[in-house]
Amino acid sequence: MPETKDHSVRNIHQALVERCKKGDPKAQMKLYDLYNRAVYGTIIRMVKNPMEAEDLMQETFLSAFTHIGNYRGDSSIGTWLKRIAINKSLNHLKKNTPDFSDFPEDNLPLTDETEETTNRFTLEQIIEAINRLPEGYRVVINLYLREGMDHDEIAGILNIKPATSRSQYLRAKKKLAEILMNRYYERQA
Repeated sequence: MPETKDHSVRNIHQALVERCKKGDPKAQMKLYDLYNRAVYGTIIRMVKNPMEAEDLMQETFLSAFTHIGNYRGDSSIGTWLKRIAINKSLNHLKKNTPDFSDFPEDNLPLTDETEETTNRFTLEQIIEAINRLPEGYRVVINLYLREGMDHDEIAGILNIKPATSRSQYLRAKKKLAEILMNRYYERQA
């Protein structure tokens, strides 16, 4: 007998999701309590503004509860919520910034010096420097490093080519190294 594979993801909160699908406000509150910090973290890394992040988090959950019937269980509910949060954040950024498709596509090689530079700083200093990056760079580097997306996924979300995502990531790393080195030399002075 051939073995069949179950392609759905085991969701530890499936019972809670089912209650949310029935409009149970207590289940919705429980789901919100379980995931609001993770969703907020995803959003704040992209938009940087706490008030905007708070609004976008609320919009994310409102959208999620409105469309929870569309949740198929192909990914965990947390991943599904993060995807909504990322899309809300990107839509917000696109309204306020130039088109992401304007990114140049040339690749910049990363030098060993860039890699060595980032090893001299604490995680907090690196995150602070990431937050100082231009918006397009910050979005790509956050999606890649902090959200764990690959360049094909980032390209799909930003409506750019994977090569453009890679290029922006490399440019972001180079700019990040510059910011960190400037900070290092300022401390030495």
